Amino acid sequence: MDSDLADAVEGLKAISQRRKIEISFGKAPAPLVDDLKKKFRIPSRYRAFLAEANPVRVETVTPVERVRLMAAEELEKAQEAIKTPAEPGASVPIDWKPAWVVIAESSLLGDPYFLDTSKPDPEGDCPVYTAMSGEERWKPTLAASSFAQFLRILATAMEIAAGFGDAIMDDEDEDSFREALGPKVKVIDAAALRAGHWT
Repeated sequence: MDSDLADAVEGLKAISQRRKIEISFGKAPAPLVDDLKKKFRIPSRYRAFLAEANPVRVETVTPVERVRLMAAEELEKAQEAIKTPAEPGASVPIDWKPAWVVIAESSLLGDPYFLDTSKPDPEGDCPVYTAMSGEERWKPTLAASSFAQFLRILATAMEIAAGFGDAIMDDEDEDSFREALGPKVKVIDAAALRAGHWT
């Protein structure tokens, strides 16, 4: 992993430890990572992440969202699941693009977080989007301009959430949380703040 990605992973580990939220990273087997590369064209930075920090059990917890990162072993199944109706007879949006690779999901809402592999950057990374499930069409919203920035935003949201305690939140608390998160997201990734997903 390059230093930028390693720092982002360490930030997530550190805040999880401080908040006493158990998370577990492992190492994905090289043949599995190669197979995922062939099937889904996942970029080099994300492959390095899986090889060195495969998210075996990683879920971030904030007042407004829970994001569960998917382990390498789950990725292929997740790509199929996104195109399959949740229940018999239910419709599934048909506009899911082959370049979109699901890497995480909202444990609260079931919405996917996915890489757009058609937009690689010079670091071998690509943007992360999310979209509401249960709609007629997928309407992607930028969650982060790169996977490394996505991890940074998740860690920062967890840090801010620590100040809110574990009590059940009302709408006012949720608004306060989003207001506190906004300026921090702007520093990490101004484009993600403008997209509006985090605020």
